[in-house]
Amino acid sequence: MKRIVPIGPYHPLQEEPEFFKLIVEGEKVIDLEINIGYNHRGHEFLAQKMTYDQIPFLVERICGICSDSHPYAYVMAVEDAAGITVPPRGQYIRTIIGELERIHSHYLWVGLAGHFIGYNTVWMWVWRYREPLLDIFELIMGNRNHYAINRVGGARRDILPEHYGKIEEYLDLVEEKTHMFTKAVLDDPVILARLENVGVLSKEDAIAYGVLGPTARGSGYAIDVRKDDPYDAYDKVDWDLIAFDEGDILAKAKVRLLECFESIKIVRQCLKDIPDGPIAARVDEIPSGEGIGRHEAPRGEVFHYVRSDGSNMPVRHKIRAPSYMNIPSNAVAVRGYSIADAALVLAAVDPCYCCTERTVVIENGKKKFTGNDLLTLSRQKTEVLRRRYRR
Repeated sequence: MKRIVPIGPYHPLQEEPEFFKLIVEGEKVIDLEINIGYNHRGHEFLAQKMTYDQIPFLVERICGICSDSHPYAYVMAVEDAAGITVPPRGQYIRTIIGELERIHSHYLWVGLAGHFIGYNTVWMWVWRYREPLLDIFELIMGNRNHYAINRVGGARRDILPEHYGKIEEYLDLVEEKTHMFTKAVLDDPVILARLENVGVLSKEDAIAYGVLGPTARGSGYAIDVRKDDPYDAYDKVDWDLIAFDEGDILAKAKVRLLECFESIKIVRQCLKDIPDGPIAARVDEIPSGEGIGRHEAPRGEVFHYVRSDGSNMPVRHKIRAPSYMNIPSNAVAVRGYSIADAALVLAAVDPCYCCTERTVVIENGKKKFTGNDLLTLSRQKTEVLRRRYRR
């Protein structure tokens, strides 16, 4: 007999609201219904009312864990539209921060994965060694998160030579500890029992769903913007793309852990080879045109599109985050596994629900509301609340 087991929109294993309906027969999941739309915050609409230099501060708040990724892709989109060339030192700085953030994000996922399966030792140890990295972010940029490092034309702040030693010191530490975590994960029979051959997403399904990042590379779909369409310093340093064919949760964990070693390798080379000179190009205006920015965020490719009419604000700004592509693949990956495994499978893609939010209502194959309709409804609701709670 078929039954529905709801997960969400509020659930201990979900950091943000999202609603999954598991269709089950006994303990076996036979289908999944995914419902999003609880966190829509209108970033694309807000961006059209802000200047090009204000928008990086807006879009870095789309995701707190990957707060470098969205402004990174955004500034590249504007640079593409305006034909701006970033000075070499600015390129190296952006690459360094992007890779340090990759370590920070992967550590967060590995720690939470340990927590989700009841292995809190992994959680506490991984997060312990994530802390010094946040301290380095604060040392370089003044913030542990929302770094405000990206600007159109380059970087907003320099990495001072006196900070190189501190960064190298952390890289030595994280390399040692990543070896320890990798060994702990691969040698522990409990972790292997929970993750191996669970939530398998085949390469064919990965391609069909257009998944990105570690979700794709864990299924043998070896795509990575840093290799496929190199930018900034990524084609100037030596590093390897990590991929596994198994497609299960364990493969995704291995991709993330081993990618930390590659990020360490990239940052070390960038610190060694970083050239002197300006960190940003002078930008006086953005001409009419359109451009795209693609950055390989920890979860996969972040894509930003910007269209300019020659004013100091974009007339269109479109954002696509990797979770928007990865989350639908859960409908395949969770099928055939137990209810106990379902929450792990849903979390394996490292979902950022705030990144995925869209507000579109389809009725009879057509959009029911225009953008102006949604704006009017929002203002009406605000006025109702204002009258209700006015004192």
